[in-house]
Amino acid sequence: MIEVDVFLFDILIVIGLSTLVLFLGNKFRVPGIVGFILAGMLAGPYGLGLIEDEEVIRFLSEIGVIFLLFSIGMQFSFRTLYHMKKTVLLGGALQVGLTVIAAAAFAYGLGFPLPTSVFLGFLICHTSTTITLRVFQDRGELDSPHSRTTLGISLFQDLMSVPMILVLPVLSGQEMHPGKYAFSLEIALVAALVLVLVLLFYLLPRLMDTITRTRSQELFLLTILFVCLAITWITSSIGLSLALGAFLAGLLLAETPYFHQAFASIMPFRDIFTSFFFISIGMLLNAHILLTTPLLILGLIAGAITLKATIAALSSLALRQSLRTSVLAGLALANIGEFSFVLILAGMEFSFLSESSTQVFLTVAVWTMAISPFLISAGPRISDRVCALPLPKSIRVGSEPQPGISSHSLRDHLIIVGYGPNGRNLAQIAEMEGIPYIIIDMNPDTVADERKKGQPIFFGDAANPSILHHAGIEHARILAIVTNDPFSSRTITATARKTNPSIHILIRTRFLRDIDQLREIGADEVIVDEFETSIELIARVMRKYLAPRMAIDRVTSQIRSDMYKLFRQPPPVQGVLSEIAIRIPQVEVQTMEVVSASRVNGKDLKELKVRNDYGVSVLAVERGEEIITNPDGEFRVQAGDRLVVIGKPEQLTLFAEVVEAEGAGANGT
Repeated sequence: MIEVDVFLFDILIVIGLSTLVLFLGNKFRVPGIVGFILAGMLAGPYGLGLIEDEEVIRFLSEIGVIFLLFSIGMQFSFRTLYHMKKTVLLGGALQVGLTVIAAAAFAYGLGFPLPTSVFLGFLICHTSTTITLRVFQDRGELDSPHSRTTLGISLFQDLMSVPMILVLPVLSGQEMHPGKYAFSLEIALVAALVLVLVLLFYLLPRLMDTITRTRSQELFLLTILFVCLAITWITSSIGLSLALGAFLAGLLLAETPYFHQAFASIMPFRDIFTSFFFISIGMLLNAHILLTTPLLILGLIAGAITLKATIAALSSLALRQSLRTSVLAGLALANIGEFSFVLILAGMEFSFLSESSTQVFLTVAVWTMAISPFLISAGPRISDRVCALPLPKSIRVGSEPQPGISSHSLRDHLIIVGYGPNGRNLAQIAEMEGIPYIIIDMNPDTVADERKKGQPIFFGDAANPSILHHAGIEHARILAIVTNDPFSSRTITATARKTNPSIHILIRTRFLRDIDQLREIGADEVIVDEFETSIELIARVMRKYLAPRMAIDRVTSQIRSDMYKLFRQPPPVQGVLSEIAIRIPQVEVQTMEVVSASRVNGKDLKELKVRNDYGVSVLAVERGEEIITNPDGEFRVQAGDRLVVIGKPEQLTLFAEVVEAEGAGANGT
């Protein structure tokens, strides 16, 4: 019988400690999961011993596991698995399979029994999806290639946790623990399959349609909870696990049109009860082990991170991802995740590990999770060093040009880095307008498909100088960087500017805060997603209120001008007017500064006969802060003026000699 006073006091202690630890952890960028574990360590028997009834916390943690697996099931859906099938199935299977084999072989070599060794492989192969995705979200890299690879492999790990839990009784040599109704494993699995099919195609869609028509939020939420707990109870009663039932319930709801609302409704319950799950893990953790055996713990932490990162990177390479993407994904997948804690709790019933071994594993797992955000942050620097190593060509995928598309015949062309929606639109317009272009992308499947359609696209990591060289960066006129990888975009910008100082670089970024840094490293124009989206919203609202088109253009132009002016100085005239020469590859736009001793100083353009004698035209003149566009023949040139001139290269060279030479006249006039 639970005493209400004791129950409330224990909950009060747990929530109070969690709030304090999370508050402090937020200041030092410690992940929330690690904060919950630390709170459990403080409150548990190895810490301050504040919890009187640990079974209450364990009970709440089991509910947390149910909601965790339920939410994971809703994020899966059969459609998600299909769209990411190659990454999930091939990459995930390689990572899980190789990690389990390697970890089990290592443990077996140390003298652990085979079942225990395999169980340890199960524990080590999982990664914290929550931590990695949260870090990628904070860094603005959720749509990057390495983030997508990490997510696909993590999804397979999460999916495999269910059959791993199911196989534990068999692995231990025991019979499947019967539920309330003692069915065999075969009958239980068939019953679960029938239940899934009946609910998927008949009962659940009709139930959800009926409930949503009532437009009652309370009824909708209660129905979601009922479906989750009912399916979980049924699977548990026929001898299967609570985790499997919760996962099936989420997977089934994911196939209904209402799963977005269902997921949003269940999130508060998941967050609350999952926190108790991690707190219960912390209560099992004895921090004294790290102090008494530091070398053992540090060695195991380093070994686990190295093993997991290496295998995950090799699994990514098997998907034909670039070496850089594979290294970044490997580092993100190097920690030991929360589903390992689910497995270790499930495995306690079968005594795979002794209490001391359990403590060692929990300590290692928690520390890999705590290190993970810092490891991901260091990923770009580590990947750069790995890519610079003299590795075999088969491993240096994406770091060296692949045979196929060549840019040797291209001049004054456009290089598009990234073939997402923005890259596709840009390539389509370039093709329509006859602008020569070449595309670099890091998705091997996209490259293969588009090559079949005749697109000038090749696979590679544009952050590597050899890839940019293969794209003809030295002779290109414009570089458009439209990838979803902020760090890679900065590296590409700096490399391109160093290789071709005259190239015009346009770069897409998500946040206004990136403008200054991108401009400093060489970007000519920065297009900011969040700001341009707000401009489009303003324009559409004005159109709905029947505002004149000229008024809309004036307002949006003014807002855009004012906002960008806050973050950067306006580009020089050369950067604005050089686009004129894009469609006329025989000509160039140059800027020439008039010195005080120049032969053109004090003369007007008519007197200089610029167009007649030299074949060039003065498009604009920069005079201090003033810009004079399209100056007439009476315009008198002064020392310090910067003339923006267009013409053929040889004509510009001749005119530059006149502008910069000393003497009393120009061309004898």
